[in-house]
Amino acid sequence: MTTPGRRLLRLILLIGLGVPLGLVCLYRFVPPPLTPLMVIRLFQGEGLDKDWVPLSAISPELQRAVMASEDAKFCTHHGFDWAAIDNAMDVYEDGGHVLGASTISMQTAKNLFLWPGRDFLRKGIEAMLTVMLETVWPKRRIMEVYLNIIEWGPGIYGAEAAARHYYRKPAAQLTQREAAALAAVLPSPRRWSPIAPGGHVASRIPVISARMSAVPMHDGRICR
Repeated sequence: MTTPGRRLLRLILLIGLGVPLGLVCLYRFVPPPLTPLMVIRLFQGEGLDKDWVPLSAISPELQRAVMASEDAKFCTHHGFDWAAIDNAMDVYEDGGHVLGASTISMQTAKNLFLWPGRDFLRKGIEAMLTVMLETVWPKRRIMEVYLNIIEWGPGIYGAEAAARHYYRKPAAQLTQREAAALAAVLPSPRRWSPIAPGGHVASRIPVISARMSAVPMHDGRICR
């Protein structure tokens, strides 16, 4: 490779790694204003209902619920649940539909920076961003951002907006069942409703609620 070619490659790598890392460092302290998904939905004609709140203003029940539903090992892994990934690969190789291998850290990286989709390029970038998040942010910051940007219905983003939209109360006041219901719809929040659950969601709510008791809390906080 010629010298100009090497310089161009270094520049591409610097931008490709430096810009995301810079944003990761910034968002360690500053609430992200928008996500790519929010922008896409706005252009599709949907509204934008979001209200950033600190993790201390989100019910511990909801924090437990999303861990019970999405990522029981959140406090102990370093971004990836390798056992779940191995199982997902086995299912994929057998021709099955892959579910359950994405951790809260991975979902936060995806929701914060990336476009919707399931292609391998996006997955590779998601993995790189997940490593950055886990390196720069504490677990509680990952959970805080996750619960503030996740889509909970058409035009509804974050725990505070979801709690007020569905239950007419702040996220701090969510009960165990309400939290379990919100967590139950996360695989498909645009199609399922926590207040009018169909058979599948209705069956998930008590399962998530039962699992919540196994999620440890330390003085009302997740993760030591």
